[in-house]
Amino acid sequence: MFCYSETTTHIQVRCPSINLFLDHLNLGESTIKGNLEAFSCKQTGTDRKLSFSLEQEILDYLEQSSDSDSHLPVEYLTSRSSRKTLIYLVLTLNHMYPEYDFSAVQSHPYLESGLLQGGSSFIDILMNAIDEVVKIKDCEIYSYNPDFDGDHPFLEKGAIWAFNFFFYNRKLKRVVSFRCCCFSKLAAEDFVGNDVLREEEDLLDDMEM
Repeated sequence: MFCYSETTTHIQVRCPSINLFLDHLNLGESTIKGNLEAFSCKQTGTDRKLSFSLEQEILDYLEQSSDSDSHLPVEYLTSRSSRKTLIYLVLTLNHMYPEYDFSAVQSHPYLESGLLQGGSSFIDILMNAIDEVVKIKDCEIYSYNPDFDGDHPFLEKGAIWAFNFFFYNRKLKRVVSFRCCCFSKLAAEDFVGNDVLREEEDLLDDMEM
């Protein structure tokens, strides 16, 4: 069950049965870490400034774009309602990953319509929890699938795969994010070993000097 307060842009969520289960799911050679969060689209002062900046970024792109630009659907961005949806999703990403700076134009190709299928008891519990906050039948569902060549939160050490779904209820002005990342324990150990080796090499270099 969700408990939340809309006093800020981030709806404070306490969902122990789900988030505790997803916090450290041991699968032998790998570990899954997930999180369920809810956000209000009622913007604070800082978010309003960023929202305006993102809007300008999109409008500047539209002014400079031509019919030959195929990597972004210009027709979608010309709609005021569609731009607001994109801005809400980018603001959500900024709250989820404050150490990263998400661009509306750069993020747009990776925010795609998606759908989660039910079936298992855990999925049923998950869907019921989300439904309490955003009414899934009234939601637009998106997934964030970034280009792995860029700089983004999923490029963590040992990450095998990751997904990020957003359930956006336009009427309620709320977004629920459901994210999961699978980490290889073996890869993580290799990274640690490499870091130790580099430290030892640096120490030897200092001693030789």
